Amino acid sequence: MPTKRAAFRNERPSQFHHSTSLALTIHRSARSPSLTPQRLSKREEQIATMAVGVLALQGSFNEHIAALRRLGVKGVEIRKPEQLQSVGSLIIPGGESTTMAKLAHFHNLFPALREFVKMGKPVWGTCAGLIFLADKVTGQKAGGQDLIGGLDCTVHRNYFGSQIQSFEVDLPVPELAAKEGGPDTFRGVFIRAPAILEVGPQVEVLADYPVPSEKPMDEAHEENKGSEKKVIVAVRQGNLLGTAFHPELTADSRWHTYFLKMASEIEGGASNSIVAVEGGDLTFNPQPNNDLPIFQ
Repeated sequence: MPTKRAAFRNERPSQFHHSTSLALTIHRSARSPSLTPQRLSKREEQIATMAVGVLALQGSFNEHIAALRRLGVKGVEIRKPEQLQSVGSLIIPGGESTTMAKLAHFHNLFPALREFVKMGKPVWGTCAGLIFLADKVTGQKAGGQDLIGGLDCTVHRNYFGSQIQSFEVDLPVPELAAKEGGPDTFRGVFIRAPAILEVGPQVEVLADYPVPSEKPMDEAHEENKGSEKKVIVAVRQGNLLGTAFHPELTADSRWHTYFLKMASEIEGGASNSIVAVEGGDLTFNPQPNNDLPIFQ
């Protein structure tokens, strides 16, 4: 049986400063609103592709940056449209999707985020981030919310219930284990989590979860009564990755390495697409250096 757990707390983001000139250049690029693609030198463009952006409006962006740092990869906090020009890939973290949408509107981020996706840049959405990437969302509050879109799926917002119904469970992840090694399961941390009800033909299902018998299914899925009910909780479609759970809250780094390697492949497999700026190892490590409280 999955165990319930309390909600995680948002923490003030830590600033990670690297001594290498490469990391310092990335840091300056991320802080320079006037830096446009037309004004970047060839070397600066190469450096930009090495940085991973993390949307830092609200939610667990700090934990994602810490997870990247444990792998030796530079994470750049993204709060303004022009900052997207300094990164080659993006993580949209979990959090409160309505609040994140309001802040994205305030900073006029939606047009830039949609363009980032349309350009084929690698984007990973976790929990609320998955909701933003979906083409269709059900269970929204009155009036709904704007989406980035691009992921051909239907996501049910807060499918597993309220905050007190959050839980952890071992998910079978054969595709992740085949590519990244390690155990055949991944500890999924579900916090007021969504679920994917339907996917399009181009979407690859990476993990699903059996629905408890007392959990009602969406009306469109009532025909599945006679078979085991499952909802999808991890998918990939081209440049887009989505997980309904929070890999950044575990000590298992395999979803982050999966995304980094995916981003490198999309960039053409160039050796300078994603780099470990402090000698990080992009392989499964069961005992990483924990910069934040991590759930084992």
